[in-house]
Amino acid sequence: MKKYLIQFKPFLIFISTFFAAYIALTVVYKIYLNCFEVNEADGITVMVSRNVEQLMHWFNYDVKVQKNESNAWFDIIFNGQSWARIIEGCNAVSVIILFIAFVLAFSGKLKTTLLFVLFGIFSIYVLNVVRIALLTVLVSHFPENTHFLHGVVFPLIIYGYVFLLWIIWVNKFSKYAK
Repeated sequence: MKKYLIQFKPFLIFISTFFAAYIALTVVYKIYLNCFEVNEADGITVMVSRNVEQLMHWFNYDVKVQKNESNAWFDIIFNGQSWARIIEGCNAVSVIILFIAFVLAFSGKLKTTLLFVLFGIFSIYVLNVVRIALLTVLVSHFPENTHFLHGVVFPLIIYGYVFLLWIIWVNKFSKYAK
């Protein structure tokens, strides 16, 4: 048994670090979410909603992103019609947690790890805002493809981007890159 523990030590360290980081970050996020009332949107979702509205205004779209009066989400009113909503799950925090846990599990030098994590958080956040804005526009033009766009194309884009970041991290910056 000891022979196998020694042989698989790097894998076991990776798995334990990944799950410890993932669970710890998820618990912290859940504690954060519990600070909000049932029909109150959390601060990150509020920020994402405002940034989506700002981005779409920047492209001169007729859009209003407003808090739903009776629920904890934001309705996106595009060209006078409600096309989408931004819920807590749309703020990309779960994707960011997954990204951070993987990078920590394949850690490198402290400064490099921190800088890459910060870059990843920022770039995933920006991509997510762009994703929501683009999804709104596409759904308004192709409502029959809403399920395909929301359930397949855009998750593929955001998770594909995270996977690309992981590949870059492992091959260029982690302690395993050598």
